Amino acid sequence: MKLLIGLLIPFLGTTLGSATVFLMKNKINKKVEKLLLGFASGVMMAASIWSLIIPSINMAEEQGKIAWVPAAIGFLLGIVFLLVLDSLIPHLHLNNDKPEGIKSKFKKMTMMVFAVTLHNIPEGMAVGVTFAGAMLGNTGMTVGGAIALAVGIAIQNFPEGAIVSMPLKSEGASKGKAFFYGTLSGIVEPIAAIITIVLTNAIVPVLPYILAFAAGAMIYVVVEELIPESQAGDHSNIGTIGVAIGFVIMMILDVALG
Repeated sequence: MKLLIGLLIPFLGTTLGSATVFLMKNKINKKVEKLLLGFASGVMMAASIWSLIIPSINMAEEQGKIAWVPAAIGFLLGIVFLLVLDSLIPHLHLNNDKPEGIKSKFKKMTMMVFAVTLHNIPEGMAVGVTFAGAMLGNTGMTVGGAIALAVGIAIQNFPEGAIVSMPLKSEGASKGKAFFYGTLSGIVEPIAAIITIVLTNAIVPVLPYILAFAAGAMIYVVVEELIPESQAGDHSNIGTIGVAIGFVIMMILDVALG
């Protein structure tokens, strides 16, 4: 039951964030948007370090491996994985009229949802691998630490859900449809988490690599998309403040509960 609840916590964050569209009168305030994007970046960076890379290094050391090798290889593979997905999946970023990925005839609304869904894959993997490590035992990872990561991801998913649903409403979608698409973008997280848990249980020795892989994928999203979007145009300092707040909150959660 704890596992099921833990896997659904991030999805709940996306759902609640998407529901803010029902309170929306018009477009999302640009300053708020930058703060939320920065906040999501800070949470993901802290989660990558404390919940994924450090445990990867510690676990590799305990397994008698060269401590930094799995972390370095897994991290780079995670970057490459997201780079490939980013190049293949048709998607459209916030405040951008030029689609990325292979050419398609998808509607603008659909490609905006794909963009956030792409973000959520590494987040789901990160939650899944930490729960898998806690369930296996003798990994130095705890259920408390896994729940801390799930809560941290859920917190950053709240603004992410809002960032999906609100622009969809501004593009002409009904509030109900915008909420549905915003929520749908988060369903990939528990799915990715379950797949990661199954794979991890089958191949325990590579757990340090999988931890770092999830970290690399998350950092790719931060560097490639979230931070540039939070720094574009005026009031870039608001995005920076969001990064600081998100980073500190996630760090405290992980250290206190892990």
